[in-house]
Amino acid sequence: MTEPFGARLRHAMDERGPLCVGIDPHSALLTAWGLNDDIAGLERFSRTVVEALAGRVAVLKPQSAFFERFGSRGIAVLEKSVEEARAAGALVVMDAKRGDIGSTMAAYAETFLHKDAPLFSDALTVSPYLGYGSLKPAVDLAREHGAGLFVLALTSNPEGGEVQHAVRTEDAAGRDVGATMLAHLAAENAGEEPLGSFGAVVGATLGDLSSYDLQINGPLLAPGIGAQGATPSDLPAVFGAAVRHVVPNVSRGVLRHGPDVVALRDASDRFADEIRAAVEAA
Repeated sequence: MTEPFGARLRHAMDERGPLCVGIDPHSALLTAWGLNDDIAGLERFSRTVVEALAGRVAVLKPQSAFFERFGSRGIAVLEKSVEEARAAGALVVMDAKRGDIGSTMAAYAETFLHKDAPLFSDALTVSPYLGYGSLKPAVDLAREHGAGLFVLALTSNPEGGEVQHAVRTEDAAGRDVGATMLAHLAAENAGEEPLGSFGAVVGATLGDLSSYDLQINGPLLAPGIGAQGATPSDLPAVFGAAVRHVVPNVSRGVLRHGPDVVALRDASDRFADEIRAAVEAA
């Protein structure tokens, strides 16, 4: 790859629209598709989503846990899904939310961010709650191999606030933890064009975020569109001037239309059009 993740993401969003669709083969969804909750069902589900969407959406985001629960055979399906999605032109964000220290964090980084790894992805979600500095092995390897990170900053789950809104007594500016993570990411992305490769996860369901500086010169992965209650029209109010760098994630809102390939494509196209319209109107 000749371009870093941020540049490739910006181009993909401009060409295909900013929609990110999750690949979330949890048991209830497999059942709703008429599939068994087994490796054959997992493989059929994943292959169908990739076939339907990898050639038209900017980003696909497999949730690693739903593959890992099937052991080595599930990981093999995940490897194939990543390979085929990237071959069809979609960027792959691996939703694994890894976070640890030292050599363990380095091993997680090598799993998903080394260009020769079977699970190499364009970007990886990571948890910074052992301290932002604990992510350095992932930051360094992402830079080396043209990949990116999405760091949990202001998540959509209600429980997140007890950590992310906590104010650090040693922070002279009185910033909470979420704001601190955003500041770290802004520093990582300084001077990058057209977009930095180090993004934040910021929930689309959080309402007014005007007290936070979301202008980190990097992408904002925004879960919560669709089944969690947020709509594309909410994006400008939530993200303000940073809305052009938002990558809205929709999972159930699209996946519930499977296993019909045409229905999946129609659903993703509707969300993509609504998101594009909302962003252009902002």
